[in-house]
Amino acid sequence: MIDIQLKRLPHGEDLPLPSYATEHAAGLDVVAAETLTLAPGARHAVATGFAVAIPEGYEVQVRPRSGLALKHGITCLNTPGTIDSDYRGEVKVILANLGSDPFEVVKGERIAQLVPAPVLKARFAEVADLGETGRGSGGFGSTGR
Repeated sequence: MIDIQLKRLPHGEDLPLPSYATEHAAGLDVVAAETLTLAPGARHAVATGFAVAIPEGYEVQVRPRSGLALKHGITCLNTPGTIDSDYRGEVKVILANLGSDPFEVVKGERIAQLVPAPVLKARFAEVADLGETGRGSGGFGSTGR
């Protein structure tokens, strides 16, 4: 477990902190800090009312809630979104309405999940040739039957 510092913003003072719904949940539920109507096909960066300081070597991923996706066609764009450890602004969730009806986002409603994760740094090394594999350069769907 890691400790993440959280600063409440004025419009989030009355809202619950991100929390796990069950003992074995992977994601912390996060709620909206504003009320708005999301028209079909629309998207909006929904305020959460807080900012965080994530320890170096970690990120926090923003993921959709399965119930909103199934019941209403509401998802998070850029999923999973990444909150970097050096970001100090308000956490916002980019919601999109893929459904056919307008969707009311209500202040205090659970809109997404936050999943902390370690970050592994990479360094690319340019080479003339890559090693061979059974799949080779087969693209999308190339391993299906």
